Amino acid sequence: MSDDDIDIVAAMTAIGQAARSAATELAMSGAQQRNTALSAAAATVRERAAAIRSANEIDLADARRRGMSAAMLDRLRLDDERIESMAAGLEAIRELADPVGRVLAEWERPNGLAIQRIAVPLGVIGIVYESRPNVTADAAGLCLKSGNAVILRGGSESFNSSREIHACISAGLEVAELPVDSVQMVPTRDRAAVGFLLSSMAAWVDVVVPRGGKNLIRRVQDEARVPVIGHLEGICHIYLHASADAKTAREVTLNAKMRRTGICGAVETILVDRCVAAELLPEVCRTLTEAGCEIRGDETVTDLVAAAVPASVEDWTSEYLDAIVSVRVVAGINEAVEHIRHYGSGHTESIIADDSAAAEQFLREVDSAIVLHNASTQFADGGEFGMGAEIGIATGRIHARGPVGAEQLTSYKYLVRGDGQVRP
Repeated sequence: MSDDDIDIVAAMTAIGQAARSAATELAMSGAQQRNTALSAAAATVRERAAAIRSANEIDLADARRRGMSAAMLDRLRLDDERIESMAAGLEAIRELADPVGRVLAEWERPNGLAIQRIAVPLGVIGIVYESRPNVTADAAGLCLKSGNAVILRGGSESFNSSREIHACISAGLEVAELPVDSVQMVPTRDRAAVGFLLSSMAAWVDVVVPRGGKNLIRRVQDEARVPVIGHLEGICHIYLHASADAKTAREVTLNAKMRRTGICGAVETILVDRCVAAELLPEVCRTLTEAGCEIRGDETVTDLVAAAVPASVEDWTSEYLDAIVSVRVVAGINEAVEHIRHYGSGHTESIIADDSAAAEQFLREVDSAIVLHNASTQFADGGEFGMGAEIGIATGRIHARGPVGAEQLTSYKYLVRGDGQVRP
């Protein structure tokens, strides 16, 4: 029987029940035990690097046969550097402060009751993701650190890679004598398994985190019968203010677009103050086109930049995840903020400005999960925030917002200590 011929209902029910049982035990584990699992998992990733590369080559070959784009192939690819980064990421998560048991607040009532609010694990987390197999290590590590059991459903394109990485996590759990079912992978590429996870596992799954493209995330948000932490898409903006330093504008914009075009923190739209457009745009756009980026601009942009092609209304709402950027000239900071409010996805925005008052206005008025000043949007990453890693960038306003790291995977409960008080 192949991995795609399993009984979905029976398999997913067993996974859910095992996850709930593991979550109970994991929540009672100590930080040192969980850290031991992370250390052992990192060591196993390094030991099995050749096996991970071999599995990844199978996935890449299949992806090429199916005509996957260069950007998506880049998301899928695991080389020695990325495998080492996974291992180092697990170790970085290990070094984080224990997010479980933190005293978030405490006070005493006039009647003598002592009240504490403390951090506790969420329970069982379902994570549905696409393409990037390193998410398997990041997600497992963060859930383990925060005392949560997790059910992982990676993309079909990374199926073999993710299974090899999951085996390393399982080895780490065994070394630490923690339940192996603390981290499970859905054992099939059948999309019906995702549907069952979203719609029929509320008895065992406490929250779902989607990480991937717009269609995946919309499906999860539409079908899930449990809370969802996630974002629909990353339409990120850079605004070049009238006070922007030309060198900073050029270098930051190039990095924000072209460092990695296929990630959700890649800039998709550049807004430029009209009074400096003639000065800034030709050099900024030349730097981008020389790096292989297509420029789609409004009428002013196409007049100033020979390589630019006319932008359509759809370009302002497009998450390209490719070497394409839309460019618009605006009358000033207020129009830039309004454009972001109207077309943005609430993910990440940046202002390039030497005027500190303008920067503070932008930081205050732009209501996105991450807002930067004089820095690349590609810093929208839990690792860059010092969180060790992240499951994704949440753009909602309930529970978690921005990079979702170990702390964001906890809830809280109240401990109330008395000495015989009764309520009158």
